Amino acid sequence: MRSLYGKFLIFTIGIMLSSGILAFLVVNTYYHQQMKVDNDEKNMAIAENITQFIQSQAHLDLNKYLTTQADVGYKLILVNEQLETSFFGEEFRIDNLSSHVIQDVHNGIPYHGMRDLQKETFMTGFFSDETANTVGVPFTYQGQNYALFLRPDIKMLFNEIHYLLAGLFIGMALLSIVAMLFVARKLIQPISALTEATKKVGAEQFSVSLPIKRSDEIGQLATSFQEMAKQLKESDRVRKQFINDVSHDFQTPLQNIKGYAALLQDEQTTDLHRKEYSEIIQTETDRLSTLTKQLLLLTSLDSLSEQIEFETVHIDQQIKDVLHRYRWLMDEKSISLTVEMNAISIHANADYLEKIWENILANALKYSAPGETIFISVQENEQQAIVSFEDSGIGIEKENIPYLFDRFYRVDDARNDGIEGTGLGLAIVEQVVSLHNGKIEVDSIPDKGTTFTIYLPKHR
Repeated sequence: MRSLYGKFLIFTIGIMLSSGILAFLVVNTYYHQQMKVDNDEKNMAIAENITQFIQSQAHLDLNKYLTTQADVGYKLILVNEQLETSFFGEEFRIDNLSSHVIQDVHNGIPYHGMRDLQKETFMTGFFSDETANTVGVPFTYQGQNYALFLRPDIKMLFNEIHYLLAGLFIGMALLSIVAMLFVARKLIQPISALTEATKKVGAEQFSVSLPIKRSDEIGQLATSFQEMAKQLKESDRVRKQFINDVSHDFQTPLQNIKGYAALLQDEQTTDLHRKEYSEIIQTETDRLSTLTKQLLLLTSLDSLSEQIEFETVHIDQQIKDVLHRYRWLMDEKSISLTVEMNAISIHANADYLEKIWENILANALKYSAPGETIFISVQENEQQAIVSFEDSGIGIEKENIPYLFDRFYRVDDARNDGIEGTGLGLAIVEQVVSLHNGKIEVDSIPDKGTTFTIYLPKHR
């Protein structure tokens, strides 16, 4: 497989050759269409001047005079009445002057060979070194009729210019190729560095450094690549931490289930203890089930596209339904509830939206002591619905608030107090709120309580 460097060289040479051929075709076509008639008239005038001078001189050495004219840059053909032909100057490349043309000139009809040259694209026009590409005029000298055919000697007239132009063209081509190779190398070097960096990232070596300091598109690509590598590194860290947390949260209940299942198999275990152990196994099983469901929900939220189904949701009614389901827990903990709701509808996904109210209410109940109060408010403005859950529980230290929505994060006070939880509820809340283009704020004072305020746009 050819390298990009080799392809660049081939394309450069190909473009130069193609452009040279195209330029030749354009110039040659322009000569045929625009310049050929003018060139014919100019050379016809020169030929007529020569013949007029010859006819005005009674004792002119015709051959010597025509030789002199040839020396200053012309090719001439002299044909007498006996059709004897004399050439003056360099030989023509092709001798294709027809006899009937010669006869016409002898009969007094001027020959416009340059003007009447074929108009085919690949005919070389002005540079076509043929006897047919001449002008012809008749004249009489010393009682004999002649036909004189003339065209410029391109080689003589443009010899030095030919060498200069050829040198200029070759030098330009070589310098262009060298310059293109240099530019290609400069362009390809950062691409090669990006390729090596990509291989490292593919091997999970995310700490890559690209010494590319440019402000063009390649520099922007390098900057974007480094940003991507940083994000991948962070994602890899989060992934490993996530796996570690999941393993830990699964391992503890599984070990408890395994241990108490072994105790149940002991024949010396009393019926009272068997019941106690069974209840513990049931609790741990429920804990695993809840954790599994929350993990599945988070996974589904992570893989969701923006095109999910939205419908009109009555927030006040949805929250009332959630409160109804948790009424038994509030009664069990003797927690009082104060509600201030307005009838508010928004455009949302009902199933996911319900997860917000369930998880925040569950948190409020979990961290509230018996006899405390939970206040729920549902308000609105022109653009959004505003829902707040305020409890008078243990509260959260200010430095812990930024981490509340991290997966598996639980404040140390909750762990130490033995409060059950997976650390996934608020992560789910944050995902769902983000999915609805909303935002969530937390205000908390230790030992005073916590307020979660959710802002959701009314319309998608």
